[in-house]
Amino acid sequence: MAAADSADPVAATSTTCASCQREIPSLNIALHSAHCARNLQKCEHCGDMVPRKLMDQHYDENHAPVDCSLCQKTVERELWDLHKGLQCPQRMLACQYCEFELPAVDIFEHQDVCGNRTEYCQPCKKYVRLREWIGHEIQFHANPNVASESSSDRSALEEESDPAEEPVWPKPALGSYRKQLLFTVAVAGIAILIGYILFQKKG
Repeated sequence: MAAADSADPVAATSTTCASCQREIPSLNIALHSAHCARNLQKCEHCGDMVPRKLMDQHYDENHAPVDCSLCQKTVERELWDLHKGLQCPQRMLACQYCEFELPAVDIFEHQDVCGNRTEYCQPCKKYVRLREWIGHEIQFHANPNVASESSSDRSALEEESDPAEEPVWPKPALGSYRKQLLFTVAVAGIAILIGYILFQKKG
């Protein structure tokens, strides 16, 4: 232990500054402490040491209250983007099935109903729930053997069906569904990253 202490003379002769909590060589602590006390101020909101002349700017940019016009909640400015993009219950979101926009607080109930609607699958000659459409496409129509079905077989199927009895319905906007899914995953990742940064900052 003695050998370790003698190998690190800086650690053995350093002092923690009462203002900024940094380890300062003891020979310089008096000058450093005077500088901190004169020029820096601890933010009462986040605990950061901020130059006194910039404290008002620091408050305005990070901690000033912002009123959300949608839900009437007041949040700190540094959390405004997070609230607006991920937390506000009244922010508008598009249904992944019909692309109709609703407040976030209502979107899940709407999608439970909307996802149970059916669309007609022309190759299979049956109706498929929208929430099951992508799985249906992958299972039955992404197979190369199915995709290589001969034109004669397709013609036979078309002749057996009566267009008057089995109308062809447009397929749901699967591209929009995939984009919405990717957007949701990306936003969730950003939210986790922001939360981690804020946790580290306050810690």
